[in-house]
Amino acid sequence: MNKLSSLGRVASFVAVVLSVTISANASHAATAGCKDAVSHSLPKRKLGAAGGSEVMQQVLNISGPERDAVIERQILRGNMPAFQRQLTPVTLSGKNAKGEITDITICVTPEYLSVGSNDDYVRVPLGLPAAARIADSMGFFLPTPRMVDAIYDQAEIHLAPSPMKPTRQMSSTDYLLRHNVTVEKARTRAARTPGRLTAGQKKDIVLTRRLLKAHGRVAIYGWHRSNGRPIQPLSTVHGAQYADYSHGVRLVAPTAIVNGKPQPLAKVLADRDLAGIISSEGPIANPDRLMASLYR
Repeated sequence: MNKLSSLGRVASFVAVVLSVTISANASHAATAGCKDAVSHSLPKRKLGAAGGSEVMQQVLNISGPERDAVIERQILRGNMPAFQRQLTPVTLSGKNAKGEITDITICVTPEYLSVGSNDDYVRVPLGLPAAARIADSMGFFLPTPRMVDAIYDQAEIHLAPSPMKPTRQMSSTDYLLRHNVTVEKARTRAARTPGRLTAGQKKDIVLTRRLLKAHGRVAIYGWHRSNGRPIQPLSTVHGAQYADYSHGVRLVAPTAIVNGKPQPLAKVLADRDLAGIISSEGPIANPDRLMASLYR
């Protein structure tokens, strides 16, 4: 072996070691970053706050914006399970505009938005205005469809969709409660305690450039089957206030970790060099303004 060949092999080995080290450091930074992102953003649950079952009794005979208003007040007062404050890292990898491999980690709630305590919680479908107002009030974002795919792929627990009959009662509180019982039974079979990243049980309300033109509409996507394919393609067919039992709200923290370094998620979503990694539509200009426009 000549000297140049030997040096080349050494250089390649060093490059691999450095790559593994950087990746491990980036992963550690991402996990730590997600843990740090929690307590500052989500309000604490007050002692004596109503359990999910009690809140649902208050809205048993109402639906739509009227029900959303009650649930929104509860969530913004901190009446949500403690385990939902423990954000989970999800990493999307791809090439930037220069062809360089880039890892972008987002921090997401491990379950769909719920009202109540760890022992008594109910997953709450919401119309787009309420969902966006809750997310924006706490400094969070709704996920893009590409994020939803990554969340499903990296979830520790995959729950199969449980469709109910498509009747006029789909938006009723009774329907969402019955579906919640079904989902919770499946979740309990998979894991005794909640808090692990779980996906497949709901369709997501998503952030998409389509909303720039589809004013007054909600964008939904997901409900992945066990083969990883979503039942629901990206759709804006429903009005913004519409929500049925199958919808869920997943929150994404305002800070992303790009190759181990924190950056505002809004900046990453708008960046022509990076946005394609976390959004199949490419850059979303002023995503924070878009979020605000969804409820104003």
